Amino acid sequence: MTASYAAGPTDVPLLQETIGDNLEATARRLPDHDALVVVHQGIRQTYAELDAATDRLARALIAAGIEVGDRVGVWAPNRYEWVHLQYATARAGVILVNINPAYRTSELAYALTQSGCRLVVSAESHLTSDYRSMLDEVGPGIDTLERVVYLGTDEWDAFLDAADDVDEATTRARGRASPA
Repeated sequence: MTASYAAGPTDVPLLQETIGDNLEATARRLPDHDALVVVHQGIRQTYAELDAATDRLARALIAAGIEVGDRVGVWAPNRYEWVHLQYATARAGVILVNINPAYRTSELAYALTQSGCRLVVSAESHLTSDYRSMLDEVGPGIDTLERVVYLGTDEWDAFLDAADDVDEATTRARGRASPA
């Protein structure tokens, strides 16, 4: 495998591990330490809990047919699921596309068209924006977009439940084989 980076002179060497591997190692070393605290959602997770949630979401992405190198968009304000998705896409070898929560319909359409997202994970709304209706409007015109899953819904729960169909070894192998 060829490195995807170049490093100049430094006294501190780069870590030679993937993002997913780094989280997994930290979870083994500090399983009961706080890793994620999101006060406005009442969420507090240890490294072991964050690692398990990340793995489950990575397996859900694989179960949904998302392949190494595919693009998955996230359109939501700050929430704990956003962190899970960031780690899960890295673990599954998927490219995460961050969509600005303030985007209007035309900007959303442009971002989705340019990025080639196959899946968007979205909040249902944010402030005065109805994300669901905006995605309903632009989605049919985006050739690559196959699915939208809304956070905090029964659909999201079903999406996560599909992780049971994928074993953990598959996820680990995908993250290590990713081209990113």
